[in-house]
Amino acid sequence: MTMDGPAETVATIHAVLVCRLLASDPSALGGVVLRGPAGPVRDSWIAMFRGFLPKSRPLLKVPHHVANDRLLGGLDVAATLASGKPIAERGLFADADGGLLHLLSSERFSLDKASYLAAAMDSGLGQGFGLLASDEGMEDDEVTPTILTERLAFRINLDQCQPFDGIDPDDLSDVARRAADLPMSDQLLVGLSGTALRMGVLSLRPIIFAARVARLIAALDEAGEVREEDAIMAANLVLAHRARFMPLPEQEETNEEAPPPPPEETPPEEEQEPSNPTEGELAEVILEAVRQALPPGLLEQLDHASRIQKSAKTGAGSLSQKAGKMRGRPAGTKRGDPRQGARLNLIETLRTAAPWQKLRRKTQPERTGILVSKDDFRVNRYKQKRETTAIFVVDASGSAAIRRMAEAKGAVEYILADCYVRRDRVALIAFRGKTSEILLPPTRSLQRARRSLADLPGGGGTPLAAAIDSSMLMAEQVRRSGGTPIIVFLTDGRANITRDGTADRPRAAAESDEAAKALRLTGVQALMIDLSENRDGVAKKLAASMGGIHLPLPYADAARISQNVSLAMKSQRAPS
Repeated sequence: MTMDGPAETVATIHAVLVCRLLASDPSALGGVVLRGPAGPVRDSWIAMFRGFLPKSRPLLKVPHHVANDRLLGGLDVAATLASGKPIAERGLFADADGGLLHLLSSERFSLDKASYLAAAMDSGLGQGFGLLASDEGMEDDEVTPTILTERLAFRINLDQCQPFDGIDPDDLSDVARRAADLPMSDQLLVGLSGTALRMGVLSLRPIIFAARVARLIAALDEAGEVREEDAIMAANLVLAHRARFMPLPEQEETNEEAPPPPPEETPPEEEQEPSNPTEGELAEVILEAVRQALPPGLLEQLDHASRIQKSAKTGAGSLSQKAGKMRGRPAGTKRGDPRQGARLNLIETLRTAAPWQKLRRKTQPERTGILVSKDDFRVNRYKQKRETTAIFVVDASGSAAIRRMAEAKGAVEYILADCYVRRDRVALIAFRGKTSEILLPPTRSLQRARRSLADLPGGGGTPLAAAIDSSMLMAEQVRRSGGTPIIVFLTDGRANITRDGTADRPRAAAESDEAAKALRLTGVQALMIDLSENRDGVAKKLAASMGGIHLPLPYADAARISQNVSLAMKSQRAPS
């Protein structure tokens, strides 16, 4: 497997190799973090992984709000109350023995659930299990808990990959056994250890993972032993994304005045023995191979202090999320399951069960005391402000009035000025030419927004349907993270570029109307800021198709746009 070619192609090849390695021995490798939004790339990778995974190994989905009892197993409270005798519940850890757990929205897993998962992985009971963590975080601090990622060998950035279609699975059932029997020299092990040390990876777990991966790669290639190229590939897959820093290659100092030393002559009667690289030299070889394989610009991001800060933010965010069901203004009770983290209201539970006691005693005469069923459980409700994200979709094409882009920029800054008080966020999508582009992911940073707005491009075609599709995808990500999205379009509504990049005005208009109707079905609140000057009603019809509010310019300046968006965001806030 070569390292040449575009970065996207290399990332895709590595992702396929990770799929084969993890399917061959899930519990020994811990698992993989799939970093990126939901979409065809992630779906195709998971489908490919299911094809490689042996049928005997289960792959179970685990939502972030899963109850602790469902993970661990134990006493089934509802069934025990109904039957009058203890009834055990089998947990997901036992069900996944020998297979994997697919963590949905892993960045939203609380620290207590992450700790249970880590402890179960470390215990080594039965055949063990691996994790497939789908991380959909959009901000830098929205990441899978560190206590889990350090136990997973791999990480795949789906944004750098192409869809994984047309890949036929092969039989991997015997790869792990053959890999365990392959010899690996101490020199390669020391080389991997030295590489990890030079990259700032101080834990032993990644080195153990890298050694296992090197053996599995050699077994996949049906080699007789672990080779140097196997160790290099293992370092790329396991150590590269863990690097806290990367030492720069040493540059030799040359002295132009001093002549080069004459080459030493080898006596003709003595034969030269092949020289093997020392342990330090092998570490440098592996490190240089990893450095060459890293995507451009990644070395600048490998900062030790920022990673420590990110880990601290991750822990705080998880704790805040866990306490969400216990905070806020009391707002009565509701039917619920106290195992989900909510607080049981005993008085209301008994009050709900009381009218049914006479009927229940007729069906269960042997029972004594108060008979409580699962439907009687009542938990406390709390009113909380839900975070709202305003997604600005700005028409930067030639058909839109470029001079009116100042209104869009001013509106975003108006909204951001109040975000610190309302705990809301703003995102920005610009569309022009043949496609749309996310200029600003959801954020509260005013400085970051201003930088993105300053670089707002202009001119070209109007791919409106692609922009609506992008806004729906971002809105779905906001919903998955527990927020409420609002989509604000600033356009004249006249599309002339189709989804495939073709200049076809009638078909582009039809696709835009189709996308607008699809947006209406999602139930996301939309606001159409009409940039047209001749008032032909195209934007108004599009707003009607998406079920949104139509606000024409020039009657809407930056302050008025901000006011209307704020009112829409306020109407979307609801108690949780």
